[in-house]
Amino acid sequence: MNQYDLVVVGSGPAGRRGAIQAAKLGKKVLVVEQGKRVGGVSVHTGTIPSKTLRETALNLTGWRERGFYGRAYRVKQEISAEDLRRRLLITLDHEVEVLEHQFARNRVQHIRGKASFIDPQTLQIVKEDGEIIQVSATSILLAVGTKPFRPDYIPFDGKTVLDSDELLEIEDLPRSLAVIGAGVIGIEYATIFSALDTQVTLIDPKSTMLDFIDKEIVEDFTYQLRDRNMKLHLGQKADKVERTPDGKCAITLDSGRVISCEMVLFAAGRMGATDSLNLAAAGLEADSRGRLSVNPETFQTTVPNIYAAGDVVGFPSLASTSMEQGRIAARVAVGAIAKEPPKFFPYGIYAVPEISTCGLTEEEVKERGIPYECGIARFRETSRGHIMGLDSGLLKLIFSLKTRRLLGVHIVGEGATELVHIGQAVLNLKGTVEYFVENTFNYPTLAEAYKIAGLDAGNRMGEITPKA
Repeated sequence: MNQYDLVVVGSGPAGRRGAIQAAKLGKKVLVVEQGKRVGGVSVHTGTIPSKTLRETALNLTGWRERGFYGRAYRVKQEISAEDLRRRLLITLDHEVEVLEHQFARNRVQHIRGKASFIDPQTLQIVKEDGEIIQVSATSILLAVGTKPFRPDYIPFDGKTVLDSDELLEIEDLPRSLAVIGAGVIGIEYATIFSALDTQVTLIDPKSTMLDFIDKEIVEDFTYQLRDRNMKLHLGQKADKVERTPDGKCAITLDSGRVISCEMVLFAAGRMGATDSLNLAAAGLEADSRGRLSVNPETFQTTVPNIYAAGDVVGFPSLASTSMEQGRIAARVAVGAIAKEPPKFFPYGIYAVPEISTCGLTEEEVKERGIPYECGIARFRETSRGHIMGLDSGLLKLIFSLKTRRLLGVHIVGEGATELVHIGQAVLNLKGTVEYFVENTFNYPTLAEAYKIAGLDAGNRMGEITPKA
């Protein structure tokens, strides 16, 4: 039996970051990955593929230049699924190469196979060739990620009715697409295909979407979706999905309405990929969605030497936060000091347009009874916005009237996921409205929107009265 200080199950963001952190501390580390290549869901079916697909779609359609050249403008007139896949494969090869190099230079061992518990410190690994080995570890980190939720009433066939993993393998781009599920994944794919000029219908039983995002940002985002003729059926449940004789699909809503489309994407949630781990042998139990409960500060499960991090522990299920969770879990697992991360982290939604947010929403500020003021900047007010041909997009800053400190930054529009980090830094450093008013930003840039929003809020808040 092979003995390790830490065995990591899964090589996604949480797994790889945790493994490398433990190795840097001089520990003997093994990573077990059941996929064909290292990287996990993030690299092969989740974060990297969806963002690559988005960037390819925006480039080939000329989406960013349509403000100047009109909606009919396209860089490539006929865009195929193969065009999208070609760039995706190049990106994935590069990601895997970088990750394998990171493992090699940090002396992290990795093996392909399916792991399951024998006891809390022992794992059985069934390798691809059928060989079965056992490994023992002082600590174990579960970073197995998630898989699409596939209910029985949806007739998945991998061609016309698909989950979000299967969508990457389509052979032809559909003329019409219905997306069931208005969560982050559903919205990202719905807007990407809309940018490809596919007629998209978005369906969700909830009457609202993205409830954790500032309401004003969601309203602006929703307006943009409707403006480009995306159909939103919120507050309506898909009761039945059927394939019709003409090769299309029919979705019957609980309102009685029937939606006809060429393809259906079911993106209503994901489940923790824990069903094959034999958790009971380790004294663990997952919830109804396959997720594990952990101490939010140490990521320790109810079994002291077993840790879990990443999407398998639930919200926020971001690659960025998963990496940090894996790093903290690994440090605790090998007995190193782990500092608590900064309070505020950014949330990015790679839809078209992007949404990114950090800190408190206006709704949360109201609930806490904090006197506040907001500053708004629209991208079309910036010179850079004019140069880029932007007619939409906004940045919203929320400040405390009492302390003048920044409480939240919320952005919808081009480059939102990059721009948010300025606000994130000011939030965590407890900066005030004066930072934005008094500092100089490069001109012309979209970052100048911070100064505009700061001035807008500052004008409403008034200047600080100097002490006598």
